[in-house]
Amino acid sequence: MTSPPSALHGITVLDLTQGVAGPFCTRLLAGYGADVLKIEMPGRGDVSRHAAPFYRDSPHPESSGLFFHLNGGKRSITLNLRSPTGRAVFLHLARDADLVVESFRPGTMARFGLGRAELLRANPFLVLSSISNFGQSGPYRDYEAVDLIAQAYGGPLMYGQGLAEKTPLKFAGNSGLYYAGVMAALAAMGAVLFAKMGGPGQHVDTSIVHALMSSPEHKPISAQYTGAPTPRATSVSRWSYLMGFYPCKDGFIGVQGSGRGETWWPRVYRMMGMPELERDPRFSTPEARDANRDDFDALWYTWLADHTRQEIFAAATAARYPLAPVYTPADFATDPHFTARRFFEPVRRRALGTILQPGAPAKLLGSPWLEGQPAPALGEHNHQIYAGRLGYSAKQLAEMRSAGVI
Repeated sequence: MTSPPSALHGITVLDLTQGVAGPFCTRLLAGYGADVLKIEMPGRGDVSRHAAPFYRDSPHPESSGLFFHLNGGKRSITLNLRSPTGRAVFLHLARDADLVVESFRPGTMARFGLGRAELLRANPFLVLSSISNFGQSGPYRDYEAVDLIAQAYGGPLMYGQGLAEKTPLKFAGNSGLYYAGVMAALAAMGAVLFAKMGGPGQHVDTSIVHALMSSPEHKPISAQYTGAPTPRATSVSRWSYLMGFYPCKDGFIGVQGSGRGETWWPRVYRMMGMPELERDPRFSTPEARDANRDDFDALWYTWLADHTRQEIFAAATAARYPLAPVYTPADFATDPHFTARRFFEPVRRRALGTILQPGAPAKLLGSPWLEGQPAPALGEHNHQIYAGRLGYSAKQLAEMRSAGVI
C-alpha cells in the first residue's frame, strides 16, 4: 500500500539560516515534507555544526547534537554567495523554489544582490522569509542579540518571571529562539499558500523580539489592561501553598500547588496515604498549617524520601492531585505514553550510529511526518543538486570547487 504524501510534498525551500531560530523553522517544514536545501558556506557550514554537545564528547562539525536536532530531513549544499558565480547559481535554484528562508543581519541579502526585487525577477511567486532579532526596519534593526537579550527586550514577558525580591528570570535554554522559529514557519507557509493561490511572492519579516511579545503569555496584554507590569510572585509559605519542585527518593517532583483552597488539601493527605491528617487540628486550616509547618515538614519530606517519582505520581493520580515527576532525558525515551505515540524516532547516521530524536510536535493524521531523516553532512548533496537538478557538468563543478564557490 502506497503511503500518503506528506503535507508539504512538492514545496521547495532554500534554507540560508544558521543558529537556532531559522534552522528550527526549516526543520519543521522538512518534517512535514518540504524539500529543504540547506545552503552552507564552503568549508565551514552552519555555526551550529561547531556547537556542543558533541557525540561522545568529540568536537567535530559532523557530530554536533544541536545541528543534528535542528537539521534532520534537509539536504546540504555548499555555496559562497559572496562570489558572482555563487549568486548566479543561487538565482538558478530560486527559479524553481517556493520559499527562501534567511537569518542574516538585515540588508545582507540586498548587499549580496539577492534582495526581494532580484528574487522576484527570477521567480515572481517566490516567498522570501527573513528572521532577525528586531525585524527588517526600525532603529534597532541592526542590533545583535542572543536569546537572553531577546527575552529581556520582550519586556513584560521576562519582567514577570521569578520572585519579587530577586531579579527577573529568563525562560530556559533557547526557548525564545525556538518559539520564533515556530512563528516564522507559520507565517512563511501562509505566504507560500497565498502565492500558490495566485498571489505574488512576498517578503515575510519575522522579528524574534516581536514573536516573544506576542507569545501565549498574558503578561504583555495584562500590562495594557492594568497600566502596570505584571508583578513577580512574592515568596509564600509552601505549607499553605504547595508549589515548586521537591526532592524524592530518585529525583524530583513538580507540584502545581494547593493554594488556600481547602478542597485540595484532603487530596494531599490521601496521596500521602494519611487521610487522617484532614482531621488533625494541626493541619485542618490554613492558619493551623502555617503555625505547624515544622510538623508538616517532617511528614512531607519523609514521605517524599521514602518514595520514587513514579510511586508519587501514581499516588497523586489516584488522589487527583496536580503533580508530575521531573523527567531526565533518559526517562522520555522509555515513558509508555511517548512510546505509544512514537514521539521519539530512531535516526541513523553513519558516523554516529542510531540516535533517538524528537518527532512531530503536531501529528497530521492524513499526511505523515517524515521519520528517521538524519541531518546532512556538509555539502553531502552537492552533486545531486548541482549536477542532477541544475545540470552542471563535472568540469563546471570542479572549476567552482577550486574557485571556492561550492
